[in-house]
Amino acid sequence: MIEVIFLGTGGIKPTPERNVPGIAIKIGREIILFDVGEGTLRQMEIAGLSPMRINKIFISHFHGDHYLGIPSIIQTMNLWHRRKPLHIYGPPGTAFFINNLLSSGYFRPSFEVIAIELMEGEEVKEKEYRIKPFQVSHGIPAFGYIFKERDKRGNFNMNKIKALGLRPGPWMREVEKKGRVVINGIEIKLEDITGPKKKGAKVVYTGDTEPVPLGDIAKDVDLLIHDATYIDEEDRKESYHSTVKEACEVWESGVLVLFHRAPRYKYVEYKREALKICPKAYVPRDFDRVLVGNGNVVFKVR
Repeated sequence: MIEVIFLGTGGIKPTPERNVPGIAIKIGREIILFDVGEGTLRQMEIAGLSPMRINKIFISHFHGDHYLGIPSIIQTMNLWHRRKPLHIYGPPGTAFFINNLLSSGYFRPSFEVIAIELMEGEEVKEKEYRIKPFQVSHGIPAFGYIFKERDKRGNFNMNKIKALGLRPGPWMREVEKKGRVVINGIEIKLEDITGPKKKGAKVVYTGDTEPVPLGDIAKDVDLLIHDATYIDEEDRKESYHSTVKEACEVWESGVLVLFHRAPRYKYVEYKREALKICPKAYVPRDFDRVLVGNGNVVFKVR
């Protein structure tokens, strides 16, 4: 199970009510950031999240409200004597923009900051998860991201073990490690003695985009965090963003999160009008948390 924390739920500029985009995913002891708008470090402090646990940052695109919080996070890591590398991923142009940030002001990181430009579909793989970018439409190089937690084996099923004439013992550790073991001349596979697999969480974040077909990306999703900057098309005009209705139309499974609301809307007003258009969607506030795993989505609203 993972935890998704909304550090900033609006777009374009901060307001007294909400910050610009920032999403944290906690998996184990690691924190992964998706977009780092200005003020994200302060938001993390309020949320009780340590920047020292961040190993990876994924930037959807290089408009200021999505990345200008990076320097303060790096400088804080520096002051706290970080040593391990920080990886920052993004679309083409990422290395240029990050290197410019690192040459600004009178500080240099005491640790390695590695800027990596991804190609569409190129996976970042770790033991417990993988993250894959996909192309969106925002008038500049821009990605959305698919976060997929690894599926886990089911629990040991004592009824299945007894049905095979076996008793719990050290052999269980061996079959868990190797996937199979031979006992009394009979091969026992891990799936023979465990329950159904536990489905890993799938979270999709579009970043800023006008409506684009998501296809398989939108299938089997637990949480779809979609640009829904404007209530209607008249507000949007030609801004390369999506409306609530357009976000609702590409939604296929899981929970739809309406994200990146424009500063012209107060939360209560936006939520009231958005839910008239898309009644089953979720409108987050800053610092809302969501637990996701094994097909379940549990909201911890502040």
